[in-house]
Amino acid sequence: MKILLVNKYFFRRGGSEASFFEEADLLEKKGHKVVHFAMAHPRNIHSPYSSYFVSEVKFEEEASWPQKAKAGGRMLFSWQARQRLAALIKAEKPDVAHLHNIYHHISPSILPVLKKAKIPVVLTFHDYKFLCPVYTLYRGGRICEECRSGRFIHCLQHKCSKNSYLKSALNTLEMYLHHSVFRIYDLVDCYICPSLNLKNKMADRIDAHKLFLLANFIAEIPPISPFPVGRRTIVYFGRLSLEKGLSTLLKALTGLDVRCLIIGEGPERPALEKSIKEQGLHGVICLGYLPAKELPLYIRQAAFTILPSEWYENSPRAVLESFALGRAVVASRIGGLPELVIDNETGLTFEAGNTLDLREKILQLLHDPQKAEEMGRRARRFVQDQLGPEGHYDSLMKIYETARTSAGLPRLRS
Repeated sequence: MKILLVNKYFFRRGGSEASFFEEADLLEKKGHKVVHFAMAHPRNIHSPYSSYFVSEVKFEEEASWPQKAKAGGRMLFSWQARQRLAALIKAEKPDVAHLHNIYHHISPSILPVLKKAKIPVVLTFHDYKFLCPVYTLYRGGRICEECRSGRFIHCLQHKCSKNSYLKSALNTLEMYLHHSVFRIYDLVDCYICPSLNLKNKMADRIDAHKLFLLANFIAEIPPISPFPVGRRTIVYFGRLSLEKGLSTLLKALTGLDVRCLIIGEGPERPALEKSIKEQGLHGVICLGYLPAKELPLYIRQAAFTILPSEWYENSPRAVLESFALGRAVVASRIGGLPELVIDNETGLTFEAGNTLDLREKILQLLHDPQKAEEMGRRARRFVQDQLGPEGHYDSLMKIYETARTSAGLPRLRS
């Protein structure tokens, strides 16, 4: 089978890209030909199809006004993406298209091109962009589902996009155009949801027969490492942003005899480092970004890892990678996290945003390292038994065949 994989970034920027590349590698190992379509970027890895990639657009604050205008237009509709994808389709004639994170930089304006070429379309959700103009269902430090019904005007009313009326108006217009005017997402044959929580959120807006539950997977289980003895170290790794609940974590750590490593980058890093200094949290160390190859060295130092998110996490790599290394996770009881972090089995959960509850769960495992180690071993077995590549591949092939059937095309042998 020839599979067109589409994602706006073609480098390992975050968890969604890690899942994208692992899936691409899995398909190639199974003998399929994988064709790439993405955005040109200085950090991209090599692709034989990079000449078809759309030009780079920038949404960052430091971007110039012409760059921002170009990016805003791309959000709504991209002639370039349509033309270059059409050329790629003509050259490669894929059997199925699997879209991941295409919003803004590529845009869903490519969907009619795929349908015109009679290519079945599968789309994996990595966030809540289908329901929320700013991806997160999170506003002002709390969960917000006001736009979930399709009334996206709330984004403009609350200035949800970086507290800017202009940016929020653009996001609002984008959502109404794609969902209400063009109904462009009707052209997707199958949607993949990596968590049951996400699937349930989408069920109010998407026909149930188009929704499929398929969790993220770990391609290779690393060798088991010795559990750290006598080291009261915990680790957070991921994006440093408001919805990750890091301020709650810092409050919970106040006065505790614990070493906490915070790994990652994001907009909250300056505020985070300031709080660490003001609160005198000498055991909390911000390490910043670490390459993927170095990260396991630090996770192995941990008695357990922690994910204090206050938004609806989907199927985060931070949990799966911790499990694969034999480390239990303390996570907030929200979104897709309780589907992975099972209390007293693979970790402990606490009420999102509840400092005392989080503190209690941290102390519970610090005082009982044997329990933390046992849960870490069970977490590792959970990944091996349920989140390995073989099961993921079999389910993915069934979804591809369902997409072809829905598009009125004959089945193909995998």
